[in-house]
Amino acid sequence: MNARLEIVGAVRQARTFDFDGLAALPGQVADVGSLVAGRTGGAVRLSEVLDAAGMQTAASHLTVESADGRFAASVPLDAVRDAVLVYRLGDSVLPAANGGPVRLLIPDAARCGRADVDMCANVKHVSVLRVGTEPGRDTRPTTKAEHAAMHRHDEDA
Repeated sequence: MNARLEIVGAVRQARTFDFDGLAALPGQVADVGSLVAGRTGGAVRLSEVLDAAGMQTAASHLTVESADGRFAASVPLDAVRDAVLVYRLGDSVLPAANGGPVRLLIPDAARCGRADVDMCANVKHVSVLRVGTEPGRDTRPTTKAEHAAMHRHDEDA
């Protein structure tokens, strides 16, 4: 499995990055555990990926979509400026068991259901970053029961 990340929407040029493309960008983070306790792997800063695609000045939101298309989180860009995209474990692609091949991690995210940028916006198996001028598709759970069911499913996977 190889990392494949598409950046589309309110950008000058839609881009697709594979593992080597992500590794070639500036803004590498050798150990995401220094930003998000308990997490492992290497990452690139989200801002560098968006800069490489030429994010338009009118952009205000980012929709992060999972590879299977079932999960999406739409967040204000200003709130995720410090986010990283984890794509490696050592010298290899981040395994699916760790949320790979690409996983969005947001330092200091709020508890699920507490804010626009909560822990449920830490999307696993990311394949598309959709930059927009307004909020996009968001399938995050909205009730306590939905949150519990989603996290139970994550533990079973």
